[in-house]
Order: sequence, then C-alpha cells, then structure tokens
Amino acid sequence: MKKLFLIIGAPGSGKTTDAELIAQKHENITHYSTGDMFRAEVASGSQRGQIIKSYIDNGNLVPIDIVIETIVGAIKKAPTDVVVIDGYPRSTEQMEELDKYLQNEKDVTLEAVIEVEVSEQTARDRVLGRGRGADDNNEVFDNRMKVFLEPLLAIEKFYTQKGLLHKIDGEGTIEEIVSTMDDFIQSKI
Repeated sequence: MKKLFLIIGAPGSGKTTDAELIAQKHENITHYSTGDMFRAEVASGSQRGQIIKSYIDNGNLVPIDIVIETIVGAIKKAPTDVVVIDGYPRSTEQMEELDKYLQNEKDVTLEAVIEVEVSEQTARDRVLGRGRGADDNNEVFDNRMKVFLEPLLAIEKFYTQKGLLHKIDGEGTIEEIVSTMDDFIQSKI
C-alpha cells in the first residue's frame, strides 16, 4: 500500500526543497516534484515533452490527461511505500481527477495534503532571486501566482471536508519548515 502526501504552495513557497530534504532523511520516502517530472519529460525530447514545454514556458497549466498519466506512473513505479509529491494539485480539475483515480485505486491512499503558506512578497522574492529559468521574471511570476490563487479556496475546502488538509508556516528557516513538515509526515506513517 502506497501512502501519498501532496504538498501545495505558492511558487517560491519552498515546497520542492522541503520535500527533497525530507526524502533525503528517510530511506522509506520517495519525493517527486511535478515540475521535475515535467522537466525530465521535456529534456527527453519526446512529443509529450514538447507539449509540456509549450505550456510551462508561458506559465500555464499542463493539460489534465498528461498530468495524471505522469503522476500515476510515478506513484506506481516509486521504490518506496511513502510518496511525497509537491506542486499538485494546481486546479480543481486536477484535484477532482486525482480524487476519482484514488477512489478506484486500492494500492494508494492519500494521507494528507500539506499547504506551505507564505506571503506573496516572500514568494516573489524567492522566485525572482533564484534565477533558475526563463519563467523567473515578474510577468510570468504574476501569472503563476494568479494560476495558484484562483482555485486555492476550492482546493482548501475540498481537502478540509475530507479531513486531509494540513497547513504549515513557510516563512521560517528551511530547517524549521522541514522539521515541522517531517514531524507531521512521520505522525501519519
């Protein structure tokens, strides 16, 4: 039985770094970032990768069927029973599609959705300061933030009603945030 944890948060909230550090600490946890999964697909030069690239380059969401195929494949192939995925879901459609998938999946249980909360200013400072790629500019950041915020209340409500939403403060040091998130994940496994 795979235990799934989803980590959501604004661009620049630190969700990918937090999840990576937790997975490095524990041999029984595998971490996937939807961003990393998509970047790997783009780097492979596949047709799917080219489609993904065209969406990412403009700060837009990748189509649901491609996202679900990518994520479901990763969960099933994970070498451990605990899987942490950050950056998902990013829309109510993604949330509903994953929920539908999980209802029919006996081998995967969604344990929790962890939201890393940061102010928009903190998120902007972190994203524009990292200079990682073409998407790290004000215009694309504004679009990514809008894309993140639009469905957020609906996503929070959905997972709160299921008793799965757990919010943590993402404004502290990396050590503090990772410690808080790790303690919570360990309490669920």
